[in-house]
Amino acid sequence: MVWRRGDLGKGGHHRADGGAAAAVQYAPAHAVDAVAGGLLARLVGHTRFEVNSVHAQAVKRLAQGLHAEAHAPDGLIEAFRKPDAPGFNLCVQWHPEWQAADNPVSVRLAQAFGEACRKHRHSRREPLP
Repeated sequence: MVWRRGDLGKGGHHRADGGAAAAVQYAPAHAVDAVAGGLLARLVGHTRFEVNSVHAQAVKRLAQGLHAEAHAPDGLIEAFRKPDAPGFNLCVQWHPEWQAADNPVSVRLAQAFGEACRKHRHSRREPLP
C-alpha cells in the first residue's frame, strides 16, 4: 500500500517546499529510527539519524516477505528490504545521494553498496588462465 502526497507527513515532515532552493529542499527534515539489529543499523553503526525528505509517495504497508529497516517518528516506513533476496538490497525513502560525501550515513551506504558490487563481480569472474 502506498501513501500519496496528500496523506503524507502529518505536519509536513515528508514534503519539501518545491519553490525553495535545492539545498533547503534536501536539507535534513526529520529523524529516522533504524530497527535495532537490522541491516541498516549495522551498516551505519547507530539506530537514529537525520534524513532529508521529499516524498511524492511512500510505503504505508509492506508486501509479504519485505521487512522494515527504519521508520519516521510518524510511523512512515523509511527503509525496507527483502532478507531472502540474493545479493545486496536496501530500499530507502530519502535521497542519500544528496551531498553524500558530507553525510556519514550516505557514505556508509555507498561503501556497503560498492563492496557488495565488488563481491558480486568477483563471484562472476572466470578464473585467470
